[in-house]
Formats: sequence, structure tokens, C-alpha cells
Amino acid sequence: MPDRRTALIDRKTNETKIQVSLSLDGGPLDLLPESDSLFERNFPAPNAVIPSQNSTHHASQISSSQHIWIWTGVGFLDHMLHAWAKHAGWSLRVRCRGDLAIDDHHTTEDTFLALGTAFTTALGPRTGLRRFGSAYAPLDEALSRAVIDLSNRPFFDGNFDFQCPMIGQLNSQMIHHGLYSWSMAAGVTLHVDVLKGRNDHHRAESAFKALALACREAVARDAGREGEVGSTKGVL
Repeated sequence: MPDRRTALIDRKTNETKIQVSLSLDGGPLDLLPESDSLFERNFPAPNAVIPSQNSTHHASQISSSQHIWIWTGVGFLDHMLHAWAKHAGWSLRVRCRGDLAIDDHHTTEDTFLALGTAFTTALGPRTGLRRFGSAYAPLDEALSRAVIDLSNRPFFDGNFDFQCPMIGQLNSQMIHHGLYSWSMAAGVTLHVDVLKGRNDHHRAESAFKALALACREAVARDAGREGEVGSTKGVL
């Protein structure tokens, strides 16, 4: 049985304090370590109280195959990360305290950066993998497509055409910017397109579900090609 591909990331700036624990292969995850330096009480985020990691809330789901527990202080962002992890087959724990007294920009951007760093760290040497992944995902009237290449050449292009400036507490512009940030940190080429849909919640969620399925395909181990680089150049 191959080892699980995991990473634990602490990211601290003057704007956000973030912990991410990721397993690309699912399975159990320990609780995030308590860290006074990351989550000191005087950090200026009065509207971002973080619950106990043993709590059950809108973005937590524990099963024998996956542990998911996500809290960023931005409910719709939590919801999208939950959908991404669930359908990618990941186990994921995220805890963020950000400067939400300002807005959701730094929290969203830095969460995606930390998750991208966790992704590439967990992935390790990019050998013996399928490398490419593509998927469509519907949500009622909405339909999205995602295509990913574990290329080590960061690039992102996305088309969402949201109609409203906000989806819940999340600025809809931050979905494009967040996925751009993740792609840069993860070292992937990523295209995500919402092909149709009337409801912005449905459009966004179908996009993240398509992304999840594409990620699941790309990181899958390619039996019989262990140690091989999936490139004519011999390196990724």
C-alpha cells in the first residue's frame, strides 16, 4: 500500500494566520496543532471567532474515508473548499484567522496560497502520476468544466461571469483570484470555465466540483509507471 501523500502548512502574515493539513489520498487527519503564535487572542479579527476543532458545523464532515473540517470565517468560502475536498477525495483541515474587519480579500487569497503550498508539498516528486485531469460537473441548471495539468508551470484562466458582486459573504471576484493564487502556489496549469447557469451559487459550486474531479484524476498514481516523469522533457 503506497504511503499517503500529506502536508501540514502554517502561514503567518500581518493580515492572516492560517493552518492547512491535507491528505491527497483521504483517510484520517490529526487535529491541527494548537499554536499561540498563529492564533493569539489580540489578532485584529473580532468577527472571526474560531470554534473548537471537535465541533460540527457547516463545513465539517468526518467519515472513515475522509476528515474535512474547514473554518475561514467566510461561510461561502468554507462551502466551496468543503465541496472541493469532498469530491477530490481529500482529507482537509483548514483554520484561518484573517483581517475580516477590512474585507474578505486577504483571507481568501492567503487561504488559497496556503492550500496550494500544501498541495505541491503533499504531491512530492511529480512522477508516476497521470498528470492531466479534466471533468465536467453540473449543479441543476449550471454546468462547469475544469482542466488541470501538474506541469510545474503555473498558469490560470477562468471564466465565471457571476451576476452578483457577493455570494453570501464572499466577493465573487475572489473566486477567480483565489484559484489564480492556488494555481501559482500549487505549480499547475488550470482552466476553469462555467459554461452555463443562472444562479451564482450553482455556477460557483459546479466550478469547484469540476475542479475537484479534475484534481482527483490528475494526482492519481499511474500503475506501472512508478518513478517515471510524464513529460517528453524528462522533468516537470
